Amino acid sequence: MTALHCCRVAFWATANLLGPCLALGGLASGQILNQDNEIQVHDLPSLMARTSHASDVLLTSLDTIFHDHDICCGRDSALVDSAEAADPHFLKDVASKLDGRHLLGDGRPIKVKARYVDIDAMNSGEIVATITNQHAPLMEWDSHIYVVRGVVFFWAAYGGGEQGYTPVTVIRKFLLLDTRYSDSRRDVVLDRETADLKKVQGMLFVQWSSE
Repeated sequence: MTALHCCRVAFWATANLLGPCLALGGLASGQILNQDNEIQVHDLPSLMARTSHASDVLLTSLDTIFHDHDICCGRDSALVDSAEAADPHFLKDVASKLDGRHLLGDGRPIKVKARYVDIDAMNSGEIVATITNQHAPLMEWDSHIYVVRGVVFFWAAYGGGEQGYTPVTVIRKFLLLDTRYSDSRRDVVLDRETADLKKVQGMLFVQWSSE
């Protein structure tokens, strides 16, 4: 089992399954290194979709994570046409539409890297690093799109013996924004110990830069 696959196992495993997961990977033991850590993306705009229609929710969610109305998703923004052309029910299609070179309203080019990761390929370390670097991904959960504003996680040590231990992040909770609402319903928590994780389809990671 590769190190990356171990991370994927730890991502979904509940705390009481850490031991069996380690055994399946041929590792000697595992231990939690510290208590829960919470990290969040700061200063996300408090935007609400015009309607609860999937297309409006998608545009507002993208507007939230790009945090730049000239990029997405104002009327003359670089990505509005591509975002509107995407199927709002499938983040994989959104990624394919956004990925690549686009032009701002004044003609300046930008490069967008949009990548969809399905549930089987999710990696807790990448998600924690993305949030730490102040980039909010999108999550497709139960056929609805949410902004991932933060996570609650702990560190676990895998291995032992002569090879030593390898630190791995294990996510306990996702802190989400539902852009359909502006009241208490806006803040949603996906707790891996109580939620049906089979309903999580995947995540969309985006980065952009000037050319």
